[in-house]
Amino acid sequence: MSARITLALSGDQHEHLMSFLFPGDGKEAVAILLCGRRDGDRCHRLVVREIHGIPYDDCSERTPSRVTWPPDYIAPMLDRAAAERLSVVKVHSHPTGYGAFSTTDDAGDARLLPMVRGWVEANVFHGSAVMLPYGQMFGRVMLDDGSFAPIDCISVAGDDLLFWYADAGSVALPNFVASHAQAFDEGTIQRLRRLSFAVVGASGTGSPTVEQLVRLGAAEIVIVDDDYMEDRNVNRILNSTMQDASDSRTKVDVLADAAERIGLGTRVVRVRKNLWHPDVIREVAQCDVIFGCMDTVDGRYLLNALASYYSIPYFDIGVRLDAVRDGAGKGRIREVCGTVNYLRPGRSSLMSRGLFTMGEVAASGLRRNDPRAHERQVDDGYIKGVAAHRPAVISVNMFASALAVDEFLARLHPFREEPNASYASVTFSLASMELICDPEEGICEILGGAVGIGDTSPLLGIMELAERRVS
Repeated sequence: MSARITLALSGDQHEHLMSFLFPGDGKEAVAILLCGRRDGDRCHRLVVREIHGIPYDDCSERTPSRVTWPPDYIAPMLDRAAAERLSVVKVHSHPTGYGAFSTTDDAGDARLLPMVRGWVEANVFHGSAVMLPYGQMFGRVMLDDGSFAPIDCISVAGDDLLFWYADAGSVALPNFVASHAQAFDEGTIQRLRRLSFAVVGASGTGSPTVEQLVRLGAAEIVIVDDDYMEDRNVNRILNSTMQDASDSRTKVDVLADAAERIGLGTRVVRVRKNLWHPDVIREVAQCDVIFGCMDTVDGRYLLNALASYYSIPYFDIGVRLDAVRDGAGKGRIREVCGTVNYLRPGRSSLMSRGLFTMGEVAASGLRRNDPRAHERQVDDGYIKGVAAHRPAVISVNMFASALAVDEFLARLHPFREEPNASYASVTFSLASMELICDPEEGICEILGGAVGIGDTSPLLGIMELAERRVS
């Protein structure tokens, strides 16, 4: 399987680009995108870091079907791209709605892109894209031999999730998705049949999330977990058996084998490693959508950072079940609740929403890397302890997982009465039988500026993810 080529924007970037390229005068406009990347084996992901619009007055010609501008205007941008090994993508508008590259576009790209490649002097993709009046985009990159290859998918991670494909409508829909198409149009199902999902955590909420995505017809699921089956897991991992626990099978293999047995065509990538391994970051960063199905503070922070760096929509699932015993030793449930947080790249984060602090992230990391040091600091009162095992009930986990998958579907195919911006987080309480929704607010001071950075050394700018060189 050859690697897909994709281009990813945040919702804010897409809105800004559309506003600049369509100023209302009916004439073409042009901008330069500086992009980070994830150069993967399954996906070459270009992620927009910066947008530089060419001022309208600096264009020597602007008509409804043509825009001309001095190439030397972008020299500082190319110097920056060369210094940081960034990809360069020229994007211009087609106010007439013409849905293909014109002969004028072909001639312009044939002049510009070889010049960009020679200037940057790095073995990275550079390309060209077009935006249509309603925001839809298509594009292409120049290959080593000077020919063009289409950008397979251009995505926007905003309140709504947008995916535009170079070969839209060419994926045949199997019979098992017919009932899905009755609720959602065929275009939505076509997109779903192409998407790659990362499900990080293969236990309580991860198991039903994988199950739903497979039966909805997901193209690919990357399942991440380094844990092994135990007796206590069988009560909440779908398709698992006591024999799996007895054999100490990996949770990833239990879920992946079940997904492949179903036979609906979903490709499963098995990642039997801890999230804090560079290989895991590289695998997840190639996906289109992330579901976080774990309760460790440092792991949730890491996924939030990864989603920002690579402009990937991130659905975080958290469940809390408080069970206490009274003086007579009888169990009493105090609260059964959970929250699905949808995180847009460049907006608020799990930290700015108050779910945890960076101090708690550091404490969780210490517990993972040095349990003895963590225990000493808990004893000394420097940090709070963390419960080793929390109560888990399959029905509650499945409720939270279904809420998260429905949240994804609502953003892929908006169907709610209010805009999706009203549902940045959705909290349920089964004790009070409430569903509480909170809107998107603010920008995270920690991750707000990380959009589109892409691959770095070390990955995500975190020293723990630095490559260990063998001397």
